[in-house]
Amino acid sequence: MYNDKRPITASDFTRLNVYSDPQFAPNGDSYVYVSTTVNDNKKYESHLFLQNLNEGSSKQWTFQHGRDSHPRFSPDGSQIVFQSNRSGVLQICLLSTAGGEAQQITAFQNGASKPCWSKDGKYIIFSASLAMNDSVEDQCELSKEEREKLAEEKANSPLIINDLKYKSDAKGFHDEKREQIILYNVEQATFTKLTSTNTNHQFHDISPDSNLILFTANLDEDADYQQQHSLYILNRSTNELKKAVSLDGMFRNAKFSPSGKFIASYYHDYSYASATLSELIVINVQTGEVDTVSKNWDVQLGNSVIGDTRLGESYDGPSWSDDEETLYFLGTHHGSANLYRTNLKEKKMETLYSNNNQVFGFSYHPPSNQFILGISEPTNPCNFYHFVEGKELAKLTDENSEWLDEIHLSEPETIWFTAKDGWKIQGWLLKPFDYKKGEKYPLVLEIHGGPHAMYGQSYFHEMQLLAAKGYVVLYTNPRGSHGYGQKFVDAVRTDYGGSDYTDLMSAVDHVLAHYDFIDESRLGVTGGSYGGFMTNWIVGHTDRFKAAVTQRSISNWLSFYGVSDIGHYFTEWELGVPRLDDPLKLWDFSPIKYAKNINTPLLILHGELDYRCPIEQGEQFFIALKHLKKEVEFIRFPNANHELSRSGDPSLRIERLRHICRWFELYL
Repeated sequence: MYNDKRPITASDFTRLNVYSDPQFAPNGDSYVYVSTTVNDNKKYESHLFLQNLNEGSSKQWTFQHGRDSHPRFSPDGSQIVFQSNRSGVLQICLLSTAGGEAQQITAFQNGASKPCWSKDGKYIIFSASLAMNDSVEDQCELSKEEREKLAEEKANSPLIINDLKYKSDAKGFHDEKREQIILYNVEQATFTKLTSTNTNHQFHDISPDSNLILFTANLDEDADYQQQHSLYILNRSTNELKKAVSLDGMFRNAKFSPSGKFIASYYHDYSYASATLSELIVINVQTGEVDTVSKNWDVQLGNSVIGDTRLGESYDGPSWSDDEETLYFLGTHHGSANLYRTNLKEKKMETLYSNNNQVFGFSYHPPSNQFILGISEPTNPCNFYHFVEGKELAKLTDENSEWLDEIHLSEPETIWFTAKDGWKIQGWLLKPFDYKKGEKYPLVLEIHGGPHAMYGQSYFHEMQLLAAKGYVVLYTNPRGSHGYGQKFVDAVRTDYGGSDYTDLMSAVDHVLAHYDFIDESRLGVTGGSYGGFMTNWIVGHTDRFKAAVTQRSISNWLSFYGVSDIGHYFTEWELGVPRLDDPLKLWDFSPIKYAKNINTPLLILHGELDYRCPIEQGEQFFIALKHLKKEVEFIRFPNANHELSRSGDPSLRIERLRHICRWFELYL
């Protein structure tokens, strides 16, 4: 064994402290963050922790059972506002930094979330789900019994649907309620509804003078048929609403500059549909003029590295310097997520921190020009680090060290190989636990979802588990993945099952030719979402794999169009075919068409409440293969949506991993 360390198990992820959302205190001497764990009842708990930068350990600040998250310091540092579901529904709470119990300040029937302070500390802005005629003055939180009764009544009542977008994987079936932006007066303890139109409003920021509210929404009468939204500014003094910019599209993380004269935001106009790279733009608040800072960059902004143990949101930029000359942000490149900056005059993308790992979030303190970086590595799930330019990176947290000391994790080897048409493709190889030179090992090919996402140098429990079970694990970023420029990420659209498929086969060919410890007669393949589609496609087009596990997959694009929460637009975006125009072409893209060709034993895993790739996709494939008397098994996970493998119920996540390992053990 490796230094007497043991191989990891399926349930080992329940031992982890998963960090997220670091936030500097106003004085820059300390920061608050969220730590999520799995408790003894196999349920998630999230608590707030505070750490002084001069101290070696953190202090836990919240203790009640539940999920506490989204902490934000008041401008004077005396209080922290955060969201918590400790009462049964997500509500807003205040906690004094001097100590004491948290005070719940909202009692909204449908909850409240994502609080933010005004710069003068007089107001807290948050979001709440409200019906059009709901008042914010008489909101009353329901008791547990009342919530259960309401849920029972809803479950036993017919659902009347008039909207195209009537469900989502995150929220389930929609109702008449919409996300509205609420202002809380801290001194007077009163609420004011700032938005009230019949659409969802997403708050982004409040201006330094506390007068302008920045949010995104689609106020068009055809909003139900559109995916883009607009960036709006609401003037609290005059109640005037105007577009911040004439552009429509996708805005993310829009932030006022320190003077309030400018807005920085990630933005794209869907010119390549869901494969469009985000741009960094700066908007003049007074004129609405736009400066596209990143127009000469060919990089996906933000953090696009995927994993299966990242719980909780973290900010990935942009952040302003005090003098408004510099913006700081994360970027996705060749399997890593790094910290960058740009001078707004020169507009060059300058690397501040890059170390072949994933910076999953950061907090910037402009007065002292220092950072808190959240970093994940393949052999270390997450830690926070103190970063000052020109100085050595300083580790701040180490709560997972006891677990890491007892288990063995495989260090990935980076590979580059040449596709059939000459494109260069990146991937990684994990050697199995207790690897011995001269022995042969089975291989499992992992395929990511999206397809516009990116595997990278981050901790991935499923892959480490397969390595622990004795498999070589191969994972790659075929064309369609982020991290390699606009042309690369767009190349999969209208070509599903084409060059993306041959990229994956070239990856297998490459490692078989260069690593003599892989047993060519024992190859397995698995993937989820798009990776599930590709798993289905692979086993319908080659017999080289002796076992396959398809997860939350697509098998039939014809039905996907009408049953997925995104099917009515995603199908055309990705395949280039409106269903009603050319159904035969969609059938050609569908793995179920090739069911008769499948000879590989296939395990189908699917969540009952998956509205992204609904379970009927798994049902169809199972029935087709079973009817053909193929070797197939179907496992349905109750109360699980598309996020099962990442943030689903811990017990179901463990069962899912065990079934994957069981199937490969049986056939490989």
